[in-house]
Amino acid sequence: MAVLRRIYPMSRKATLDAASPRKRRKKASVDSPALPSRRPFRLKPTDDLKATFELALAQADGFTGAHCIHERWMRGEFAAQIEADLAALWKCGAGPSIPEWLPMRHISWLPVAYEVAGRFSAEGRGRTNIYLVLLDFADRRGDDHGVYVGMSRYSPSQRFDQHKAGIRAAGSVLKRGLEVLTGPVLHLQGIPREEALRIEVELAAGLEDAGIRVEGGH
Repeated sequence: MAVLRRIYPMSRKATLDAASPRKRRKKASVDSPALPSRRPFRLKPTDDLKATFELALAQADGFTGAHCIHERWMRGEFAAQIEADLAALWKCGAGPSIPEWLPMRHISWLPVAYEVAGRFSAEGRGRTNIYLVLLDFADRRGDDHGVYVGMSRYSPSQRFDQHKAGIRAAGSVLKRGLEVLTGPVLHLQGIPREEALRIEVELAAGLEDAGIRVEGGH
């Protein structure tokens, strides 16, 4: 799976559809306590977290495994360990139940992205979604990854696929886009367009102020 994504980085949904006829587990409601931003395993001791992850691997439970990895990520676990756990989770056959919000690779600033995005909220419901795309800056100095901030009436995964297909594409996403970063902005889906216009700009500025290389956001 990881090899397939490296050859042609596309949305997680498209990758799984290409690799397996099975469908991924339906995403949790944005009000669910199981959202990654809620960190349901926040109070688990390290040893319990490790045991829970091993059980998730044995049962090919992608949802529980994802939360274990996410919690260790938020606690500042070493990159090599996060990468190893991600590989193990995909290898154990849990793919269809791994939630979309779990990234495919280690991102050093992911906890910061959650912290910054969590400062924003929107009033009312609408048809516009804020989305983030992980960008590959391995050819530049500094961090290997940056982020594109956008808004669209399409779902984040649909809009990502449009970018990669050259449909109203931002050059940075077309050239450098790796995957959609769903988790940090799950609470900013289905919001009014006026709110999205404001949040897109302010979120991009906030991420940039936090030291992340940012594209888009306008």
